[in-house]
Amino acid sequence: MIKYEENIEVQGARVHNLKNIDVTIPREKLVVITGLSGSGKSSLAFDTIYAEGQRRYIETFSAYARQFLGGLERPDVDKIDGLSPVIAIEQKTTSKSPRSTVGTITEIYDFLRLLFARAGSAYSYNTGEKMVSYSDEQIKVLIKTDYDSKKINILAPIIKSRKGHYRELFQQIGKQGFVKVRVDGKVLDITKGMKVDRYKTHDIEIVIDRLKVNDTEDLDKRLSESINTAMYSGDDVLMVLEEGASVARYFSRDLMCPTTGISYPVPEPNTFSFNSPKGMCSNCNGLGHVYEVNENKIFPNKKLSIKSGGIAPLGDYKKSWAFKQIETIAQRYDFKITDAIETITDEAMNVLLHGGHESFEVDSKSLGVKRNYKIDYEGISHFIKNQFEEAGSTSIKRWAKSYMDKVICPTCDGTRLREESLNFKIDEKNIAELAHLDISELAGFFEGLNQRLEGNQQIIAEEIIKEISTRIRFLLDVGLDYLSLNRGSKSLSGGEAQRIRLATQIGSQLVGVLYVLDEPSIGLHQRDNDRLIKSLEALRDIGNSVIVVEHDRDMIERADHVIDIGPRAGRHGGEIISEGLPKDLKNFHTLTADYITGRKEIAIPQNRRKGNGKKITLSGCTGNNLKDVTISIPLGQMIGVTGVSGSGKSTLINETLYPIMNAHYFNGVKKPMPYKKIKGLEHIDKVIDINQSPIGRTPRSNPATYTGVFSEIRSLFAKTPEAAIRGYKPGRFSFNVKGGRCETCGGGGVRVIEMNFLPDVYVECETCNGKRFNRETLEIRYKGKSIADVLDMTINEAVDFFELIPKIHRKLKTIQDVGLGYITLGQQSTTLSGGEAQRVKLATELSKLNTGNTFYILDEPTTGLHFEDIRVLMEVLNRLVDKGNTVLIIEHNMDVIKMMDYIIDIGYEGGRGGGMVVAKGTPETVAKDKKSYTAEYLRKELASKKPKMERQEIGV
Repeated sequence: MIKYEENIEVQGARVHNLKNIDVTIPREKLVVITGLSGSGKSSLAFDTIYAEGQRRYIETFSAYARQFLGGLERPDVDKIDGLSPVIAIEQKTTSKSPRSTVGTITEIYDFLRLLFARAGSAYSYNTGEKMVSYSDEQIKVLIKTDYDSKKINILAPIIKSRKGHYRELFQQIGKQGFVKVRVDGKVLDITKGMKVDRYKTHDIEIVIDRLKVNDTEDLDKRLSESINTAMYSGDDVLMVLEEGASVARYFSRDLMCPTTGISYPVPEPNTFSFNSPKGMCSNCNGLGHVYEVNENKIFPNKKLSIKSGGIAPLGDYKKSWAFKQIETIAQRYDFKITDAIETITDEAMNVLLHGGHESFEVDSKSLGVKRNYKIDYEGISHFIKNQFEEAGSTSIKRWAKSYMDKVICPTCDGTRLREESLNFKIDEKNIAELAHLDISELAGFFEGLNQRLEGNQQIIAEEIIKEISTRIRFLLDVGLDYLSLNRGSKSLSGGEAQRIRLATQIGSQLVGVLYVLDEPSIGLHQRDNDRLIKSLEALRDIGNSVIVVEHDRDMIERADHVIDIGPRAGRHGGEIISEGLPKDLKNFHTLTADYITGRKEIAIPQNRRKGNGKKITLSGCTGNNLKDVTISIPLGQMIGVTGVSGSGKSTLINETLYPIMNAHYFNGVKKPMPYKKIKGLEHIDKVIDINQSPIGRTPRSNPATYTGVFSEIRSLFAKTPEAAIRGYKPGRFSFNVKGGRCETCGGGGVRVIEMNFLPDVYVECETCNGKRFNRETLEIRYKGKSIADVLDMTINEAVDFFELIPKIHRKLKTIQDVGLGYITLGQQSTTLSGGEAQRVKLATELSKLNTGNTFYILDEPTTGLHFEDIRVLMEVLNRLVDKGNTVLIIEHNMDVIKMMDYIIDIGYEGGRGGGMVVAKGTPETVAKDKKSYTAEYLRKELASKKPKMERQEIGV
């Protein structure tokens, strides 16, 4: 038996801010790495351990293969022993393709396609009858039995309900030796030059044979040959017409409707794929939605005239062909281009939008003659649609898209599949209906399905159903019972996407692997935390090592080994400050230990704010799973929207409330989910939404550029006397454009040396020594510092340095307030941790001038934050509310929920079992609710005997 090493030994890790640390991680255990956001947890777990495991795997390939893979950089570490093959389950690994869904990521949809292809029953989309298919022998027996002693015509259908004169077709049929055809129910002889009315729809069949059915050997042979010929000509379909009858009977080798004769090709897994031409809806190409031109975006203000820019895509009047055509239309329909658009007739508006082709005469009063005009106009709507569909340029497509709305495809009704695919059923459900069910409902459907199937169906489906059920069970285990298979992967939160990958990994049943996870508990309600931890324990118990970067209290307490990195963040972190069993944490006086043991905690406020007495009432919300929800949001308070994952929080706030408010204050164009009415918007000045989308993670992006403070700093440098003398503009101080940047490294500060099949090597640029700017630019100084010196300052230093410049100071102070004083202004965004990136984004939004009447919406702002970081963040948010603003937070974290002034709890379950308001009121009121899952955990938090915090402290 192979004796594995007991531990993973890391020696001399110096990646990012790690300070040459040595660490021993036990194998085949659940190990949690915790610490402040930015202390170096991800640097150890992902950028050292995972990166080295990945690099070693790629090194096993030949030098030839490695040059195509692009080598991986060796992490800055002396030695790592005992490393297994590594799989990282990060938050940002899901595909953003509109074709990627929960079903395709988990492969459940692939098994469903196989199930429907092999065991599905086909039904006619015309009559709903079960489709039939016959072999040639069966057709022969049926004809002999059903038409005994009768005269019949055997026909091969070639044209079905199509227009045309078909002269060439009749000619071709004649050349093949056939003498008769049946056109629209009448049997005719084929004559020279024969044709039909090209503007009418026709049904045309070739008369293959006319015979009397009897039980002779000659007839048997003749019938076999006729059936074979008819199948060849009629594309595997034939018709039998009894002499004197008007309705023919259909027979097919493929699946066929016995009444109308429509046939489906033999099903294969691709028939049910919305990513294959065989299965996708032809109108939306399998996306489930199409883009349609929105008239209101073309004419945003109908009080304006065409001349003064009333047609948004054309802008103000200029001498161009488009305006010349519009002037011609104006003459024809008797309006002037100086008239307000709302006064133009519907007929003229229709031509402007959809185009027209006509000629007309106008009497010229000045010349006394008639003049001919011709309208040959494509129409603004058609032009925009054509540009969107056919333009090669991305910018033109983006321009066209700005005048369009995304609507559900009217052909497939959002199912993404063609009509034939939707008419294959198993237990009376088609594949789109199954993909629409919640995972928990899908589990119920497959339970006992095998008993409900019959005969061969049961034998064929048995193994497939077993595979599907196993995968569904793993999704249920990680708390994703509320998702459906057709949910797009773009709409998943980071935590959900990670848990789907986790479920897939548990399903693969690999052993001896090292899994590295990045905060899998994000977006998960306390109720489901236990299921997630059990899934990780199951991975460990089958013989894997699991390393989790996590801040969650339950996860830390259930771990086999805890490593705490600190003591602070950034350059003040990067050291191991404690490690061992969770119960040993109390022996260490670290921030994590203090919060876990209760020596420190985020205190509950002594009194809840009463607000300003005003409120916003949103009623009749029915988007997704919401069940006619009505909520009242008191203003001037901190509001928490809680509930289990998938209960409808994001639908209610991000998809309904925010688009309504954004449209009201800023003319936003995103369409809200269905609702009846909203009252009270006049009490608020503006809305600011801070969602979970990541900030730009390119090496050229940094906190200074993202927050916009760098633009102000560049303007300040351009105003210095020396810069003014030299004629330097703000662009001179940008490292992204030519002029002021160092051209050797292109403003990057480093040069890339390609090493062919080895990893690229980055060396400091020898011209600018990593400063990014050329010598002339660096000569301009403000208070003795060059632009490069400013980028190297920490936020704390910059706050003091720019104290007298309010515009710059305000933005920097906000970054400092959210606890990021230790990062430098020019730090690359790629080196920021998830929690740091979230707070840079938060600071950017919070630094916008608040009016004392602003409505903030935050979606899980605690992502990636340690207990101490949450305390700092809550102080900032409380200061905002104390100034009269309203802050609404969608959150699962109990430390945040207990600090709310008012809670709206959505539930009871996720998916279809959710979408209702379960409880509302102060945390104390909600905690009394007997049915709410949030209340159960909130009671425990509020029962804590720690001292309560006085509200005044927050404003310090």
